[in-house]
Amino acid sequence: MNIEVMLDYLPLFLKALLLTLKIGWIGIILSVVIGFVTAVIRFYKVPVLNRILGGYIELFRNTPLLVQLFFLYFGLPRIGINLSAEAAGIIGLGLLGGAYMAETFRSGFQAIGRIQTESALSLGMNRFQVITHIILPQAISISVPGFVANVIFLLKETSVFSAISLMDLMFTAKDLIGLYYQTIESLTLLVIFYLIILLPVSIGGNVLERRLGYAASGN
Repeated sequence: MNIEVMLDYLPLFLKALLLTLKIGWIGIILSVVIGFVTAVIRFYKVPVLNRILGGYIELFRNTPLLVQLFFLYFGLPRIGINLSAEAAGIIGLGLLGGAYMAETFRSGFQAIGRIQTESALSLGMNRFQVITHIILPQAISISVPGFVANVIFLLKETSVFSAISLMDLMFTAKDLIGLYYQTIESLTLLVIFYLIILLPVSIGGNVLERRLGYAASGN
């Protein structure tokens, strides 16, 4: 392994890291918004929308992100909708993540006993107060492990962005290997930079789970 080569490649990987983080986190924020709204609609079984969003969840959870990106980046221009590679990456990640987040949040809502809602209503709280003060705090706490797992999954899925010519970490590694055949050095840097992205999320998620666990137990 040539350390000097790795040091030469470092600026390229740092630039790719920033792009990966930018697209990854914007896509994740979009997925949280989509997932939360979808979960609420599915939990309350809103007519028509419930079925449509159920189909959306099944479609995006059962097709690879790579296929979805190809459709957004190469397919939509056929009908006059042109997206930049970054926009396609963000939308694709947001829609894929939204499907997973929706089921995670919905499972959190469903874990709250109906008797709690009925008790709150009988005490004079309106439905908005029940949702914000009773259901949401508990549902969010319950959903944290699944939420963290989804975030890690989505950050790892950014590795397929290179297929639509986004110069992310994977694209940079593949490009350098193809040009200079420095395979070990490029792959080592790729692993290191993905660890830089994912380890803080994993550690932070574990800390958050423990804190919420203590809060739930009254400690």
